[in-house]
Amino acid sequence: MATGSRSHLGLLLAPGAGADRDQPALVAIERAAAGQGVEVVRMDFPYRRAGRKAPDRPPVLLQAVLDEAAQLAPRCETLVLGGRSMGGRVCSLAVAEGLPAAGLLLVSYPLHPPGKPDKLRTQHFPDIAVPCLFVSGTKDAFGTPGELEAATSSIPGHVTHVWIEGGDHSLRRADQAVVEASMQWLGHLGLPGA
Repeated sequence: MATGSRSHLGLLLAPGAGADRDQPALVAIERAAAGQGVEVVRMDFPYRRAGRKAPDRPPVLLQAVLDEAAQLAPRCETLVLGGRSMGGRVCSLAVAEGLPAAGLLLVSYPLHPPGKPDKLRTQHFPDIAVPCLFVSGTKDAFGTPGELEAATSSIPGHVTHVWIEGGDHSLRRADQAVVEASMQWLGHLGLPGA
């Protein structure tokens, strides 16, 4: 991109807890979106950059998203945040706390820890006023379709659910379906050429 020019749409993608920025689904989304003129940044959290496996404390994760978004925002007119599992959740927390964004792209949102449906990660949902895409497997141990649809009804922004039939939390071998859902949804937000 030429100096001084701005991309119409910027997309910040954060990985899940057990992965880094090269998570296959994130790479696949970047490839497709970049081909449509979207400026995509796949970020790593500080613990991954330091070679550690255990995630940082929530304030550190949140600050990492805020810092990456602050670097990307001046280079685009519209900013969308998201990612896989924990990465998407941290992005949703950032937006709920006031980070300006046009939407949230959330792949395998970790609604609750496996086997602990009473430990919902939804307290911030009523503060999300932007459009949200949730792409999840129908066999995700972190939240069933019924649980996730019930929980997201508290989000004031428009919510779109795309279900990958038979998919678990990893959504292995479902990258193409994730990309198709993501690109279609981004098109509604003004993806160039959509």
